[in-house]
Amino acid sequence: MTLHLAWNNEQEQFEISRELIELLDTLLQKAAAAEGIVDGEVALTFVNNAQIHELNRDYRGIDRPTDVLSFAMNESVEDEPEILYEFEEGEDPGALPEMLGDIIISVERAKEQSEEYGHSLERELGFLFVHGFLHLLGYDHQDEASEAEMMGKQEKVLAEAGLVR
Repeated sequence: MTLHLAWNNEQEQFEISRELIELLDTLLQKAAAAEGIVDGEVALTFVNNAQIHELNRDYRGIDRPTDVLSFAMNESVEDEPEILYEFEEGEDPGALPEMLGDIIISVERAKEQSEEYGHSLERELGFLFVHGFLHLLGYDHQDEASEAEMMGKQEKVLAEAGLVR
């Protein structure tokens, strides 16, 4: 099996190019390889600040926009609908990749941050994507040690792809 990136663009302010998706797919493959993940699926959705603000408020209780949200499939959220897939007769359940989770990125916020930090939008989107992916795997940054570990992993993957500051 392989690792698959499924993506959707729900914002209209910025163009999402084929080259950007290829870059994010490369980052996914590198980050997954570093973590020993060989198959699965990650769903990525691009939104604007208003959309991510609503999600952040509804799912995290934080009433402001953020840059990236991750929803791991191995975690449950209160009142989350249960989704069941019905297999057709003769269909192999093992043929479906394991869904690792969803990553939601505000392209509007990523653009703001790229300007603030003085690097490219591609680098900022790559950073947010790898950050979100590591959250799907259970990494967090609640204290200095876990933040340093997560940042080190992110920067290593970004450097391997040539996305340096």
